[in-house]
Amino acid sequence: METSTFSNLPQDRLQLLSQQITDLENMLRAQHDVLRQRGMGLPSGVLDKLYYVRTDLDRLTEQVVNEGTELDQLRALADTGKLINSSLELDRVLNEVMDTAIALTGAERGYIVLRSPQSGEMQFYVARDHRRETIDESKFTVSYTIVNEVAQSGIPVVAANALLDARYSAQDSIVMHAPRSVLCVPLVYKELVTGVVYADNRRVPDLFGNRELALLEAFANQAAIAIENAQLFDRVRRALEEITEIKELMDNVFASIASGVITTDESQIIINYNDAAERILGVPYEDAIGNPLKSVLPTVFEGFDELVSAVQQENRQQVIEIDPVLPDRGPVNLSLKLAPLQDAQNVTYGMTLVVDDLTEIKKRDATLKVVRTYLPPSLVSNIKSIDSLGLSGDEREITIIFADVRGFTTFSEQLPPDELLTIINRYLAVSTDAIQLFDGIVDKYLGDAVVGLFNTQLNPQEDHAVRAVRAALAMTYDVQALHEVLAPELRLLYGLGVDTGYAMLGNVGSPSRKEFTAIGRPFNFAKLLQENALGGEIIISQNTYELVRDIFTVEPLEPRKVKDSADFRIMYRVTGVKKR
Repeated sequence: METSTFSNLPQDRLQLLSQQITDLENMLRAQHDVLRQRGMGLPSGVLDKLYYVRTDLDRLTEQVVNEGTELDQLRALADTGKLINSSLELDRVLNEVMDTAIALTGAERGYIVLRSPQSGEMQFYVARDHRRETIDESKFTVSYTIVNEVAQSGIPVVAANALLDARYSAQDSIVMHAPRSVLCVPLVYKELVTGVVYADNRRVPDLFGNRELALLEAFANQAAIAIENAQLFDRVRRALEEITEIKELMDNVFASIASGVITTDESQIIINYNDAAERILGVPYEDAIGNPLKSVLPTVFEGFDELVSAVQQENRQQVIEIDPVLPDRGPVNLSLKLAPLQDAQNVTYGMTLVVDDLTEIKKRDATLKVVRTYLPPSLVSNIKSIDSLGLSGDEREITIIFADVRGFTTFSEQLPPDELLTIINRYLAVSTDAIQLFDGIVDKYLGDAVVGLFNTQLNPQEDHAVRAVRAALAMTYDVQALHEVLAPELRLLYGLGVDTGYAMLGNVGSPSRKEFTAIGRPFNFAKLLQENALGGEIIISQNTYELVRDIFTVEPLEPRKVKDSADFRIMYRVTGVKKR
């Protein structure tokens, strides 16, 4: 901080006059010795008078210098007071306050603590040195006893030499950092100590006196107001930022709601209209705001005025479904929920209308109706849209499991039809449960045989080959468990074939009767592998083996039947799961 030099001119003249008197005194003393040698002398008291004149002049010079310095400090105090009160940025105000305190007192460094509005505790805010640079808090240890004393009492503390002051010399911070001069004054606002300004000098003792104390107290009174104003502004700014964030959040939430939301005043004039309402109803925002509610709603039903009356006058929520034909969308299904818009005193001053588009939900229900016959319940909830399923035809890599009961023809000849049907259904239930356990789809039942599909558009799976083999193992285990409760003559075994490859999947059949199935080599080859399997065996193809070789133990076998597959030279029997 730069200070004005009020006393430079008179100080220079006084110093010149003092030098001239000194020179005159020295000259007279020299002449006095010469005159005494000749028997003469100077008039009596001349040298004494010159000495007293020079002494008085030195005292006057010192007084002028001190008064000039004090006036410079007071001017600096006034100028800085204007500066700190011209800003509402808390950090800037605190830095200016500390820099000014150091400049006014000649301190080496200083810091400010302020009372927390939340806890009421004193908290460190800023530390500065005589170079107007910020000091890291961890490198600035001071006597908290002095700070707490001033904060609690509101009485300033001046220690001319803290190392020799009996009040503080025993404190660790005083002993460790050895500040000589210490000055600490309270920041008082409306008779409440709101903080403390601390300043010290580690080299110069007796630096702070009554003048420095008076200056710093006067400055602290201004600084307390400036800091309070800056804190108030900071709180207001933070509150405004929070309100702005909340408003932006509410706007974003309002805009992101899937339902159309419309609010009106008592006269049914639209005051809020979100993006979803614009998308569902097809009326732009600018054409809705400030216009009557009826201008955005399709005029497809009677009794709307009665509904509005029940909402506004009887404070009753109303819900209806309508099936209008919108210009840009065609037939749609909409749900309208009308509710009173009330303030904190439950006074109705408008209405809220929530519009839900049920069109896609209706389509989804149709989708579920179509595919529920194909999928286990756990997979039905994953279906979003019938258009995305590709039921009309989709080529993809799948894994097929083909299971057939061995010796069923001979077995069927020994049982009455009703008992036979009961037994075979128990085996089919075991195979079905095993397939669905690993999210497979039961493609079809062929008498005593069952076909399972993995990684169709209805049940997409990256590990479809592993799932199919696990399902086959589960099927063999469950058949063994079933044998525990069946008579020996009723015990049958499955022969299972598993193949992986590309097939066409989709609905086949007539308009009145459709069936979802797979067409292609994997279906035929899985059936051939099943025909190669003995009772209780799981036979997998080379393609499937390449995908599951790290998980299951297998034995390579030569094919027992090849039919028309000339390239069929090896197959694998699954014997278990590898230990990890």
